[in-house]
Amino acid sequence: MQLARVTGTVVATVKTPGLAGVKLLIVQPLDRHLQPVGGQVVAADAVHMAGPGELVYIVAAREAAGRSSAPRLVRRPAGEFLPGQTRQ
Repeated sequence: MQLARVTGTVVATVKTPGLAGVKLLIVQPLDRHLQPVGGQVVAADAVHMAGPGELVYIVAAREAAGRSSAPRLVRRPAGEFLPGQTRQ
């Protein structure tokens, strides 16, 4: 699990069937001091509430597959998942 800041949204004209109806966001991973780490990634938004500028946490696909909070995402072909938001 890693903190990230939402920097934008992704608009896809064509999606794989497993991602139909899933909101995709561009997020910047952060360290514990809220400083950027690495490049931005696209994450599937499991909570459907996050927007640009918000602080969220992300998990990698394998980690998300083992979480009971995201059972419907197990078969979705995405690399990162956004299972929740944080309070700033």
